[in-house]
Amino acid sequence: MPPAKKTKVLIAVKTYPSLSRKYGELVCTAGFREDGSWIRIYPIPFRNLGDVQKFEKWRWIEVDLVRNSSRDHRHESHHVAKLDSIVLGEFVSTEGGTWRSRREFALKNVRRNMTDLIREAHDPAIGTSLATFKPSRFLDVFFRPDAPDWNPRLLAQFRQGDLFRAIGDPFARLQKIPWRFYIHFADEAGKESRLMIEDWEIGALYRNGLKYGKSSQAAAEYVCGQLEDFIKTKDLHLFLGTSLRRHFVSLNPFIIVGLFYPKHQEPDLFEV
Repeated sequence: MPPAKKTKVLIAVKTYPSLSRKYGELVCTAGFREDGSWIRIYPIPFRNLGDVQKFEKWRWIEVDLVRNSSRDHRHESHHVAKLDSIVLGEFVSTEGGTWRSRREFALKNVRRNMTDLIREAHDPAIGTSLATFKPSRFLDVFFRPDAPDWNPRLLAQFRQGDLFRAIGDPFARLQKIPWRFYIHFADEAGKESRLMIEDWEIGALYRNGLKYGKSSQAAAEYVCGQLEDFIKTKDLHLFLGTSLRRHFVSLNPFIIVGLFYPKHQEPDLFEV
């Protein structure tokens, strides 16, 4: 195993938690090194972190990382050598309405052609698995039904073991989102893509809709309405990432793992 390397990372991506056979509740995180290059930190059992180590998006952290070369061929992928090595740093704020400091990293290398990006992902010598993407046109946002609850076999496996005895059952508190949300867009060449969103904030929007007294479907419609508003009023960019399982086998291995939405500085791109 390669040695751990202390690395500073500006966290820009946190996906909605998923259920892992090995680790329990997992969050995929990604961000930018000091030179602006992408890096993925996976797996992170986020709920198991101590209070002084739990980080939000757009905070710098310093952490001992090891390249995931034996289990994950994606070049950007690393895992934490020791969870207690995570040290929180400065939060990059947008106070005063300026996104300049975040733009410096998020928009340093913006991709606009999906065909080129997929070709790089499928090329083992390049293997791009994270990117900032700017669509030429946003065409639609929509949702589709998903499994209404966590996989019962995995839940039973964890509840029979020692993991939940030590930390409590996170899935009694963590709500499964029974919908999948998508953005339909076109790139600079006119190529259309319909990509699923796994951003933590999408799950939070849905749960807020439920808190407002909406039904499950109405809460999903509320999420889509918020996304449409972002498209109309913000300079929306998409953080794209691949999954390990789909990276080399899918025609388009990317999903939307995060949204970047400073003030809109161009004409309205949403087609109605």
